Amino acid sequence: MAQPQSSPSYHTSLLTALDCRSHIHLVIGSNPLAAARCGQSISAGATPILIAPAAAELHYGLQQRIDAGEVKWLQKPFEDADLSTLGREEVDHVVDAVFVTSGTSCDPAHISALCRRKRIPVNVVDSPHLCTFSLLSTHTDGPLQIGVTTNGRGCKLASRIRREVAASLPKDLGAACARLGDVRRRIRQEDVAAQHAVADDLDDSVDQSASFNRLVLEADLDAAKNRRMRWLSQVCEYWPLKRLAAITDADAEAVLSAYPGGGSLPTATTTDAGQTSPAHNPNPNSVHGGSTKKGRIILAGSGPGHPDLLTRATHRAILAADLVLADKLVPQGVLDLVPRRTPVTIARKFPGNADAAQEELHEAAIAAARSGLTVVRLKQGDPFLYGRGGEEVERFRAAGLGAATTVLPGVTSALSAPLFAGVPPTQRDVADQVLICTGTGKKGKPPAPPGYRDARTVVFLMALHRISGLVAELTERTEQEVAATAAAADGQDSSADGSSQQHKRRLWPRSTPCAVIERASCPDQKVIRTTLAHVVEAIEQEGSRPPGLLVVGKACEALYTPGKGRSWVVEDGFKGLDLDELVTPGMAALA
Repeated sequence: MAQPQSSPSYHTSLLTALDCRSHIHLVIGSNPLAAARCGQSISAGATPILIAPAAAELHYGLQQRIDAGEVKWLQKPFEDADLSTLGREEVDHVVDAVFVTSGTSCDPAHISALCRRKRIPVNVVDSPHLCTFSLLSTHTDGPLQIGVTTNGRGCKLASRIRREVAASLPKDLGAACARLGDVRRRIRQEDVAAQHAVADDLDDSVDQSASFNRLVLEADLDAAKNRRMRWLSQVCEYWPLKRLAAITDADAEAVLSAYPGGGSLPTATTTDAGQTSPAHNPNPNSVHGGSTKKGRIILAGSGPGHPDLLTRATHRAILAADLVLADKLVPQGVLDLVPRRTPVTIARKFPGNADAAQEELHEAAIAAARSGLTVVRLKQGDPFLYGRGGEEVERFRAAGLGAATTVLPGVTSALSAPLFAGVPPTQRDVADQVLICTGTGKKGKPPAPPGYRDARTVVFLMALHRISGLVAELTERTEQEVAATAAAADGQDSSADGSSQQHKRRLWPRSTPCAVIERASCPDQKVIRTTLAHVVEAIEQEGSRPPGLLVVGKACEALYTPGKGRSWVVEDGFKGLDLDELVTPGMAALA
């Protein structure tokens, strides 16, 4: 039985980013912390006013800022009137924030009470109970800021966590944020000038919405007007951080000029040391030239996400490749295995552009193979399980490269994702069959829903973007089934399309357990455990980030006991392949 969770003994804060330009900050004290607070205020665009007695011994950093005119020093003790007389005129001279860095020349509790009464943010050193706000341990790189807080439980630990996070980020990520921000601004300006509706642009505090990857058909003209903004959003969301950090001005301009009227541009690639260049596009007719080396195309599955789940064959192929063409969902951990000097092209897939992006990669692969290069076409999961791998093989055969095409299997998320979520698709006395389905057919057409069977586990791939429709199809009769039932009652033959049998399909109870599993085996894996009755609401509230799948059936509760009174439970993070503690001692024993 699941144990009830006790209430935490701590609180969490609302983290915000304040625009402090032209604000007035009072800093009370003359110690090193006062110097640091003045420096932080100046960096944020505020004007610090230091309050300390004339006889106070100033920290040398403070003295330097005072001499430079950056800090105004009022040589006197703190007075209550300072709070409402030293501020900006536009806010009736009320100061914007107060920092108490020392209690030797003032009463911190009294100042805190005054500030609370006037709703002035106040921070008191070493006194969390007197503070209405605290400053985070912050890493700043251009417009990029990352803050960490332990909410008063260990400031040194917060600093260490901040350093670890900052060290894990690729170089020049802040500059990339600036470039992409300029692109976003220009797209919005140009779309507004062209009287196009601007695509939704959520702020930093909001996770990816459930509609981010909604189905968009290529004939959807309204969606086509926003293709550049949607393409930019997909770039920011799915490209590896190292690739984003290496974005150049030319790359940014390519995003701006892409899809002006349905056209396409060469996809940028990542090369040595993360630098970028135009897509590798050898002369497709070079096969008739003097090239003696035979090219080949290797269609390889990259597994669900964790690089340790690659097959040895795929790993060897990656190391030997002259060019890697990767789906946008292939994670950073796998792409990190590509040698630095091997060009990597990431598919420009986003809702409404899937077929065009697919053809771009086909053409690049064919051209490179004809020029004698070894091309690895890296697919998420397994190429032949809803990966369009068969279509790609047909395309390469049509180009005369059938004999030069090899397909390597990959670990499919359809079976590995349930495992990483603690869901056994089969288990005696629970489930004796597994059905793997797609939630979206060709051109967005939904396939026929499977019928209910008590001992059946169904895994739906590519279904979360239309979860509402899928749940309705599983739990209610479709229009075709209703029509078939009526026709059968009238004695009419409707078996031409199989609907005479389809109307007998058993519906799934809305109480059926299910699990949404996203980014399985990746560090940001997320699992939502719920039922068909609540899964739509759960995804709408929690958001959705591909790749993800839906598992339906009693197996979802074979190893999990749901808590009472909760419609769904969210589990974040993945630690299923943390084998270092096991592997290292084993290797040492062999030495």
